[in-house]
This record gives sequence, structure tokens and C-alpha cells, in this order.
Amino acid sequence: MPVLVKICGLSTPEALDAALDAGADMVGFVFFEPSPRHLGIEAARTLGARVRGRAKKVALTVDATDDALARIIEALAPDVLQLHGRETPDRAVVVRTRFGRPVIKALPIARREDLGPIRIYEKVVDRILFDARAPREATRPGGLGQPFDWRLLENLDQSIAFMLSGGLDAANVANALAITRAGAVDVSSGVERAPGVKDPEKIRAFIRAVRAAEANLKPKNIASA
Repeated sequence: MPVLVKICGLSTPEALDAALDAGADMVGFVFFEPSPRHLGIEAARTLGARVRGRAKKVALTVDATDDALARIIEALAPDVLQLHGRETPDRAVVVRTRFGRPVIKALPIARREDLGPIRIYEKVVDRILFDARAPREATRPGGLGQPFDWRLLENLDQSIAFMLSGGLDAANVANALAITRAGAVDVSSGVERAPGVKDPEKIRAFIRAVRAAEANLKPKNIASA
């Protein structure tokens, strides 16, 4: 199956159009004020209407309240909700049930022990996103451009729906896919010229690199995480 590509942190019509024209499967919009990619409600309304069904719209939030999620959904009409904070499995169930949309849950990874929650979350969300654990002093949980050791995912059960994130770019995504056999990848800072400023050519190059890498991916035996 083709690898799904998500371009996250889009905030301008030009960057969104570049992602759509290049064939992104998902386009992500960040609703978290400390992030340089934070999108206001009215901007979300405008950009959301521009997608016109060409890709799945993903709303990324961090420990958002129900009221905040309702405002975001009203403006963006996202196809998927991405929970990128400390949301518990119970909270993920509430969000998925109350708002009737698929949920991606981000899990921060730095060492093998961080894979422990997989079995709990995979039962209650539609996809798990593995991202590099942010340093303790960081002001946001993701979008920092740092990879983690992808070899931690080498023996992951391939029946688990997961997405790989954290420090990906056009130069390293083929290697990341070869190691992890991820069915989906998520990039943000790796396609920027400055924090929060997307580079259309880097977006195109990233998607080309993923598509080229697909041809070299070989099936991997399923093993337990």
C-alpha cells in the first residue's frame, strides 16, 4: 500500500496549495498558541475551504478542551483530530465519541520503555503517531525537528496503524521508512525555511522522496512490539 504523507503546520494558501498539488494525503493545521505554526480560527476557516476534498484535513491540538475542539471543528471541518498532548486513553475515547471523527494520538519516544502505552492506545484511537520526545525545557511537545532512534520501531507489530514523525526531511525519509516500515509519515519543520515558514520546494521534494522510497520497501515479517 502507498505510504500516506501528511504535511503539517500549514498556515498560508501558498504552502497549502504546494502540499495539495504535490499529492499530500493529509494536510495538518496546528491549534496551539506556543507553536510558530499556530492557526487562528478565521484563518482555519479560509484554508479549510481551500482544500476542497483534495486531502484529509487534520486538526492538531494539545490538551484542548471540548469547547476549543468544537470551535476548531466548526471552522475547519477537519476529517481527523490529532491529539498531541498528554491526553489519556479515556480522553481519546471521549473526543472520538463526542466529535465523531477519527483520532490520531501522538506518543513521545526517546527509549524503548516509551513504547509501553501502545497496546492501550491502539485499542481506542485510529492511528498512533510516534514523535521524538521533547526536551524538558521545550515549550511545545512537537514540531522541533528532532528525530528519535528509529530502530526502536524495527520489531513493531506491523498490524498496528502508526505514523512516523520527528525530524523527517527529504534526505532521511527513505532510511526512516526502510527501518520502520511506517505506513504513514508526518513532516513539519523538515519542509520549512524558518520556523513556521513552509518552503514549497521542500514540500515537493519530501513527497517525491517518499514516493521514490515506496518502490524499495519490502514486506516485513510481523512481530510483537
